Amino acid sequence: MRALRGLIATVANANASVLISGESGTGKELVARALHDESDRAGGRFVPVNCAAIPRELVEAELFGHRKGAFTGAVTDRVGRFELAHGGTLFLDEIGDLPLDIQVKLLRVLQERSVDPVGSTKSVDIDVRVVSASHRDLEAEVKAGRFREDLYYRLNVLPLRTPGLRERTEDIPELVMHHAQRLSTKGRNAIRFSPDMMLALKSYQWPGNVRELINLIDRFTALFPGQEIGLRTVPAAMLPKGLAALRDELFGKIASSNVMELFPEVPDEVDMTHAVLESEDDTSVQDIIMLAQGLDELPAEGVSLKQRLAD
Repeated sequence: MRALRGLIATVANANASVLISGESGTGKELVARALHDESDRAGGRFVPVNCAAIPRELVEAELFGHRKGAFTGAVTDRVGRFELAHGGTLFLDEIGDLPLDIQVKLLRVLQERSVDPVGSTKSVDIDVRVVSASHRDLEAEVKAGRFREDLYYRLNVLPLRTPGLRERTEDIPELVMHHAQRLSTKGRNAIRFSPDMMLALKSYQWPGNVRELINLIDRFTALFPGQEIGLRTVPAAMLPKGLAALRDELFGKIASSNVMELFPEVPDEVDMTHAVLESEDDTSVQDIIMLAQGLDELPAEGVSLKQRLAD
């Protein structure tokens, strides 16, 4: 990640197109914004466009704009995203989902540095730095005939890659602490993670990458505000399936091994008794409610509903 940041600083002021590759959830838009913010175009607009989210029939008008009466529903002139980004940066996210006919027109725009709004007889000159991104392997898309080779080379002048979270698991503790603090409920301390939970987080494959990690921390913050999150604390229904399976595997090892051998970095004074797995119904709504309210388990004698609500 330090190397990536260094590369961003190096190429930020270049006007050449940048292609950011990487899996979903790895922070491709963050990289694009950093390129813009560190460039001499920072005073201009950063205009993001999700190419996969625009209906096919509206892509051309969305990117290049249109004039009043150009088609049914075009009751006024509309400025396209390229014109909006004039003097700044246009971020074309999921560029691999762009239809082939629009790819041809995009190639012309990149070559001529001008756009032809739909229904207009005049071209509009633009000064835009184009940054694109895709989770697809665009070289494979080119070979399959789904992406134009000439456009690929036009976009891929400066290639950057965002690594998956599984490739940098040593960053997980810092990411967890940062986002736990950021998402903490006002007036409460940030949630904390026990050694066994942190070990599981570092062992999990994270198919959704950093975005999945942030969503999980957000979930835990809502369910267990200000508490320490242990691997046994969270019901299986509240964990990603892969992490729940990993938990079962980890506790199987704990049951047959010395706990301190599994957690060599944990100081001797840390109490690991919470890591013992006991048989109970993980999906119990009762457990979820009690854990979220700070109770480890429901007392045998029960609790007073009236008093609990009053508290």
